[in-house]
Amino acid sequence: MSNQNLSREEAAARSALITTHSYDVSLDVREAADPAVAGYTSRSVITFSASEPGASTFVDFIADSVHSVFLNGKGLAVADVVDGSRIRLENLQPENQVTITGTARYSTSGEGMHRFVDPADGQCYLYTQYEPADARRVFANFEQPDLKAEFTFHIMAPSDWQVSSNGAEVLRTQLTSDPATSRWDFAPSKAMSTYITTVLAGPYFKAEDAWRGTLGDGTVLDIPLALYCRASMAGSFDADALFKLTRNGLTFFNELFDFPYPWGKYEQAFVPEYNLGAMENPGLVTFTESYVFTSRAADSQYQARANTLLHEMAHMWFGDLVTMKWWDDLWLKESFADYMGTLGVDRTTDWDTAWVNFANNRKAWAYVQDQLPTTHPIVADIPDLEAAKQNFDGITYAKGASVLKQLVAYVGFEAFIAGSRQYFRDHAYANTTLADLLAALGAASGRDLAEWARQWLQTAGISTLSTEITGHGGVLGPVAVLQDAVDPVTGRDEPRPHRLRIGLYDFDAGGNLVRTDSVETDVAGVRTDVEALAGRPRPALLLVNDEDLTYAKVRLDPHSEATVRGSLDKLGDPMARALCWTALWDSARDAVTPAERYVEAVQRFGPAEPGIGVLLNVLGNASTAVERYVPRTRRDAVRRGFLDTAAAQLEAAAPGSDQQLAWARNVAATSRYDAGRLDMLRGILDGSVVIDGLAVDAELRWNFWHALAAHGQASPEQLGRELAGDNTASGKSGHATALAARPDPAVKAAAWDAAVRGTDLSNQLLSATIAGFNTAPAALLAEFIDPYFESLEQVWAERSIEIASRIVRGLYPAGQDLDSYGGTPDTHAVIRRTDDWLAAHPDAPRALRRIIIEQRSQLHRALTAQALTAQALPLEATAAAR
Repeated sequence: MSNQNLSREEAAARSALITTHSYDVSLDVREAADPAVAGYTSRSVITFSASEPGASTFVDFIADSVHSVFLNGKGLAVADVVDGSRIRLENLQPENQVTITGTARYSTSGEGMHRFVDPADGQCYLYTQYEPADARRVFANFEQPDLKAEFTFHIMAPSDWQVSSNGAEVLRTQLTSDPATSRWDFAPSKAMSTYITTVLAGPYFKAEDAWRGTLGDGTVLDIPLALYCRASMAGSFDADALFKLTRNGLTFFNELFDFPYPWGKYEQAFVPEYNLGAMENPGLVTFTESYVFTSRAADSQYQARANTLLHEMAHMWFGDLVTMKWWDDLWLKESFADYMGTLGVDRTTDWDTAWVNFANNRKAWAYVQDQLPTTHPIVADIPDLEAAKQNFDGITYAKGASVLKQLVAYVGFEAFIAGSRQYFRDHAYANTTLADLLAALGAASGRDLAEWARQWLQTAGISTLSTEITGHGGVLGPVAVLQDAVDPVTGRDEPRPHRLRIGLYDFDAGGNLVRTDSVETDVAGVRTDVEALAGRPRPALLLVNDEDLTYAKVRLDPHSEATVRGSLDKLGDPMARALCWTALWDSARDAVTPAERYVEAVQRFGPAEPGIGVLLNVLGNASTAVERYVPRTRRDAVRRGFLDTAAAQLEAAAPGSDQQLAWARNVAATSRYDAGRLDMLRGILDGSVVIDGLAVDAELRWNFWHALAAHGQASPEQLGRELAGDNTASGKSGHATALAARPDPAVKAAAWDAAVRGTDLSNQLLSATIAGFNTAPAALLAEFIDPYFESLEQVWAERSIEIASRIVRGLYPAGQDLDSYGGTPDTHAVIRRTDDWLAAHPDAPRALRRIIIEQRSQLHRALTAQALTAQALPLEATAAAR
C-alpha cells in the first residue's frame, strides 16, 4: 500500500494550496474483452490554480505505468516525478494544466475499473467503483473530496457496447480506421468530487424511460431515465417496477428538498461482483446486481432494494450536491441518506413496515457496531484513507440515521426539512463540516443544537434504558427510567437526552396484547421520574421507547419480560413486536439471559411472525445463538430442536409464501452442522420430496448443496454437474462455497491457499471460498490459527485494502468454544493468541488492528454468552447433553 494512504493533514495542505477547475479524461478500453490485456490507456488533463506560485504538490495515480507527464506544456522526466502512487509537480504557476498519460490496470477486486467475464455467455463487462479513493486507479487526479471540479469523459470501446458516465452522451463516433471501435464523448459534469465520477461499459441490457416534474415555482424538469444490467440477466430484470420507484422518488425528493434535481439524467446500473449495496454516482448510480432477483425473493428483499434505491437518490443532494470536506464528516451524507431512504419507502410506496424494518435491521447493525471496542462518535476521527475505508459502518449509517430520527422528534419534522433546504441553498456544489449543518438546522428550529450535537454526535457508545417500578395491588407507583451510558472511548458517563414514548399494553377480551395508553416524556441524566405513570393500572407490558423514537437498548422489567416470553405472538402492533424481539436478542447477546432462551422464543413465536423482514432477522439471530452463543455441551440438542422446528414449519407454511421460503433457507443453513434433515434436502433436489409451493430455484439449490457438502455428501462431480446447469455468476459463487465446505483437511488447505496465497480469486469468489472454508467444526480449522496470525502483515502489505480486509476479517478463527472443563473467555487460546499479536504489533496499520480488535471482541462476546449458559443450566441438563 506504500504511499497510497493519504493523510488528513496532507489533504488539508493540498486543498489550502490548490483549487481544481476541470478534468478531461480519456480512457481506451477497446481491448478489455481480451484476458491477455491487463490494462488500458488513461489520460487526464487537469486544470487548477495555485495560491502560492512556485510551490509544489502531487497528483494521485495508482498506475501500472506512467508514460508521460506534462506540466504547463513542459514534459517532465517520469522517473524524476513519479513516486509510487504520487506524481510530484514542482514550480506551480497561478494557473496550471497538467496532462498525465499512463496504463491503468483492470481490477478483479471491485476497486477502480472492475472487469468481469459473464460465465453464462462469455461477454465482458466493465464498471468503476471508487469510494473512498479509487478513482486514482483509473485516471490521475487529486483524490480528496474537497477538491471538486467539472469532469468530461471520453471513452474508446467496442462499437456494440453500451457506454455511460456521469454526464449525458453528446457524441458517438465510429472510427473509420477501426469500425469495431467507437468513441463516446460525454458532456461536462457540474462540480463534483473525484470519488463519485464513474464509467460503465459493456454489452449491458438497457431500458429507458423519463420523468417530468413541476417544482413549486412552476419550473418543469425533464429527466431522462435508464436502467442497465448484464444481458444474461435481462429476463429477470423488473425494469417497470424500478422505473416506478425512481419516478416516485424523484417526485418526492424534489418536492421535499425544494431544490431541483441537479445532475441532468438519472441512470441506474446493476453490476456484478459489487463490493457495496450501491454507490451514488451523480447521473449514473451503480447497484449490486444481487438486486436483480434471478431466484425467488421475499417481499422484505424487494423493500430493502427500494430502500437502497431511495437512499442513493437522496445522496444526489446529501453527499453529491453538498459533500463533506473530509471523511471525518462522512456521516453528513450517509446518515442522512439512510434516514431519507427509509422515509422515502414510507412515503412513496405501498410498504407500511419501512420503519419497522429500520428498527429491526438497520438499528440492529448499529447496536452491534456501537458495542465494539472500536466504536467511535458519529462525527469520527479519520486520520487517513485506510481509516476512512473502515468507517463505512453501522455507526456512520444506521446510528447516524437513528440519531437524526431522534433529532426530528426533538426539533420537529418541518424545522428539520427547512434547515435541510437552506443547507442545500447555502452550500450547493461545495463542501461542508458539522458546523455548517448545525447552523442551518439551528436557524430553522430556533434551537441551539451545540449541546445536542456534543451528546449525540461527538460521543460514542449506546445508552441502555431500564425501568424502576414500584406499586402494589395492580397499580403503578412511581416509575423511573434509568439510563446507563458510558462512552467506551473516554470512559466517562455520557447520559444523553431522549424524547421517547412509554407504551402500556394489556390483554383485551380476545386475549390479544394491545396498547391501552402511552406517555411521551423527555429522559435526561441517569434517572428520570415519570410521574404521569403513577396511579395507573399496572400493564402486562411496559414498553420503553415505544414507536422507536430514540436510539437505545431497552431492558424489559421482569413482569414485562415474562409477558413477552409467554405471549409475544399476541402482540399485534408490528413495531412493538419488533422492539420486543430486539430486547430479547440484546439480552442474549449481552449475556443477561442464556442464548438458549432466545432460540426457544424463536421456535415458539417465529411460526406466528407475519413480518417477513422480522422473521428472517430473528431466524438469523437464532442461528448465530445456536452456533456461537450456546455452549458446546448443549449445542447439538438445541440445534436439533431448532432444525426440527424449521423443517416442520417448511412443510406447514402456506405454499409459495415468503414464510415458507424463510424456513427453507433456515433448514439449509442449520443443516450445515446437523445431518438430521439431509435426506429431505437431497430429496428436494432430486424431486423425490415435493414441498407444495416451494420454488426450488438456483439460489435455494446451492444452499442445499452447501449443507450436503459440509457433511461430505456432495462430490466435486455432483457439484460440477449442478454448475453446468447454472453456469452464472451466482452459480460460480455457490459452487465455490460448496467445494470449500467439504470436511476434508486437504480441501480446507487448498481453500486457505487460494484465499491467502493465491491472487486468482475475484472479490466475490474470494468471499464465497472463505464462506465454505469456515463451514466446519473448530477442530478441523485449528491448524490454521497460527498461519492466520503469521500472514496478517504480508496480506495487508501486498493486497488491496478491499481484498485484505475480506481475508483478515473472514479468516479470523471466530468459531470457538469455551473450554468444557475450566477456563474463562479471557484465557481462551485464541483470545490469548490475538492479544499476543496485538501486543507485538502496536505499530501495525490502524485499519488492520481495528479489524483484529473487532473480531476478538465478537469472539469474546460469544464465549461470555457460552459461559453464562453453562452456569445457568442445571448440572443434570448439561450432563445429559454430553
